[in-house]
Amino acid sequence: MADPQMQSALREWRAHMGRGQTLAVLLGVGAVLGLSGPFGTGARLSLLAGLGYWITVVLGSYGIGALGAALIRPRLSPGPDRIGARLLRVTGLALPSTLGVALFVLGVNLAVFGWLPRGWALVEFSVTLLAITWIVTALIDLVPSSTQSAGPAQADPPDRPAILDRVPLEKRGALVALSAEDHYVRIMTDTGDTLVLMRLRDAIRETAPAAGGQVHRSHWAAWDQVTAVSRRGDGAMLTLTTGARLPVSRANMPRLRDAGLL
Repeated sequence: MADPQMQSALREWRAHMGRGQTLAVLLGVGAVLGLSGPFGTGARLSLLAGLGYWITVVLGSYGIGALGAALIRPRLSPGPDRIGARLLRVTGLALPSTLGVALFVLGVNLAVFGWLPRGWALVEFSVTLLAITWIVTALIDLVPSSTQSAGPAQADPPDRPAILDRVPLEKRGALVALSAEDHYVRIMTDTGDTLVLMRLRDAIRETAPAAGGQVHRSHWAAWDQVTAVSRRGDGAMLTLTTGARLPVSRANMPRLRDAGLL
């Protein structure tokens, strides 16, 4: 039986790499590098060969690094949401990905130039590649909303939340709720639900323009999908159109009042 974490990571990776904005940025970076010819490639390659080389390196390296991060992220403890912990997390993601990226780049260099670095050149290559991989991983992990959610939100109709792109076609419908389950988020629609490997706060960023709010540290609900609200001590319990019930913490009760549900 296939590993569900592996399947979810592959779906996440395919969705990210298949986004028009992601591909446009990568092609743009590859084109700029091909035109500028850094690391001596401008002197050794023609303009077209340089463009092909750098676009291949950028697309391949980024794809390998993104896949490595998607596979490794759920196996790392999320830890406290502080900058120090996040930087350690990025390092844990970047180190294993660097190996795959290094093998890919070395293979491309061997095919194009018939050359592999040795001695001090190999050390310099490794350090440079690790630094680049770390920076790119940090950009992906620390500011996910700017690189991961903007593309679909612009490409899709304005009344369709981008989060629905992560749901199988047969389960797409009106967005009902989101619930965090370990490293996954359960996306609930009026036609079914599915688990996706991501953080709840990142999933919430992709719910616009659906009107809703976080009602608990582990739950988000669409206001138009709430059929009943019952008070429970200092909090409440929501009943949704699907029959599911979600708790509302005391700290989030003002959101229900602002939405006119109390």
